[in-house]
Amino acid sequence: MSWAALRMLLVLTVVTGILYPLAVTGIGQLAFHDKANGSMVKADGKEVGSKLIGQSWNIKGSDKPDPKWFQGRPSNSGYDPLSTGSSQLGASNPTLVKNVKAAKKQVAEFNDVPQSAVPKDAVTGSASAIDPGISPAYAEIQVKRVAKANRVSFEQVKKLVDDHTDGRTAGFLGEPQVNVLEVNLALKDLAAKR
Repeated sequence: MSWAALRMLLVLTVVTGILYPLAVTGIGQLAFHDKANGSMVKADGKEVGSKLIGQSWNIKGSDKPDPKWFQGRPSNSGYDPLSTGSSQLGASNPTLVKNVKAAKKQVAEFNDVPQSAVPKDAVTGSASAIDPGISPAYAEIQVKRVAKANRVSFEQVKKLVDDHTDGRTAGFLGEPQVNVLEVNLALKDLAAKR
């Protein structure tokens, strides 16, 4: 009886531990090559990030946001995909309330808008802490600052945001999103043309 169990263990190990993963990987590479490899984005011939993972848009060598770029959602992990996760603070936690109020003030000042115009995704992180998208409302409050910092027109930057806003999945799932990496790369191209 123990030999039958051992043979079954070996067969299932080969099937589920080797053959099945190889088959799924092969199908993924053939049918969904871009997605299977992390949806990497290239600019000027080199990989600059993934459409699926948010990243920092700070002034080089600093922890201050760069006014030239659209900013993503706050990240507790510093946008490190190896240490994802939310702050685990509940909505009524005094620390979270204090942090959100401070962030709201900072975002409002940085974008020269009233605090009442700051949307919640501008001051709260996602569950993963590496969300690549922001709401159209958060992108909209950044348009004026980004246009001024890049010396391009407000209308041109607003059009970039509109062009890079993805609707709800299947027309009803989730919320519209602006992928920060994609809109910033388009902005880089636009600013280079001026």
